[in-house]
Amino acid sequence: MPHVAALPDDPTALHGPVLAWFDTHARELPWRGEHASAWSVMVSEFMLQQTPVARVLPMHEEWLRRWPTPADLALAPSGEAVRSWGRLGYPRRALRLHAAAVAITEQHDGVVPADYDDLIALPGVGDYTASAIASFAYGRRHVVLDTNVRRVLARAVSATEFPPGAVTRPERDVATALLPDDAPTAATWAVAVMELGALVCTASSPRCADCPLVSQCAWVEAGKPPYDGPPRRGQTWAGTDRQCRGRLLAVLRDSDIAVAKARLDAVWSDVEQRERCLASLLTDRLAVRVGESDTYALP
Repeated sequence: MPHVAALPDDPTALHGPVLAWFDTHARELPWRGEHASAWSVMVSEFMLQQTPVARVLPMHEEWLRRWPTPADLALAPSGEAVRSWGRLGYPRRALRLHAAAVAITEQHDGVVPADYDDLIALPGVGDYTASAIASFAYGRRHVVLDTNVRRVLARAVSATEFPPGAVTRPERDVATALLPDDAPTAATWAVAVMELGALVCTASSPRCADCPLVSQCAWVEAGKPPYDGPPRRGQTWAGTDRQCRGRLLAVLRDSDIAVAKARLDAVWSDVEQRERCLASLLTDRLAVRVGESDTYALP
């Protein structure tokens, strides 16, 4: 069973080592730093969901070159957002980002809002994304709980190798208690803990000897007990509906004109699965049927 979280007597004792480590080891990324726009931060947060930084970097650069503001993206058809999303995966993110750009243009004069309530009201923006944009783009004080942050706090505070599948109230209470009082420091703390999880306190083969919290880590002190919670689901791909949908969408994305059904049929042999996946793309508005013909295109 997971260890009951016990905060250090002085939670601020965690801040100094992590912030100092971040000052030295933070990666230079285009969506960080004083010159990064809030729109750049927002695009990165959508792209980084379940996608490694290395894959996001070239796509983020291309996206910002083509659509440097939300208003620029809002003017484009949603299908162009899907096309430019390329092979990042989970293409519904492209539609949601496009919808958010339209809302920002119509409701916020084209400026990504800074307030959490305004952000979370945008299409495709949940608690994590709203908190991250407010924190990273505007220096606001928010709890930012992504997978990396949750793993660091599970180990350092709760002596647990991995956090639960979904964010729990105790997790949020721990993260809130650890949040520095000063808003700019809290924003830096949020990204610093995230970076620590990405580079050092990784899911597999954590580099504990290089961790600034090793002397305070409850998991290390407990002897690094292995995870004993519910089975953790691994990512599967081959033969899945996700792979089938990706194949079908690639055909549409790579064509500037409507595609005959026969071209879609040629990329996946399982008829039942192929038809199911095509129907789901239509339902998700990632694809449209052109008129009454048996041809398909991006929206």
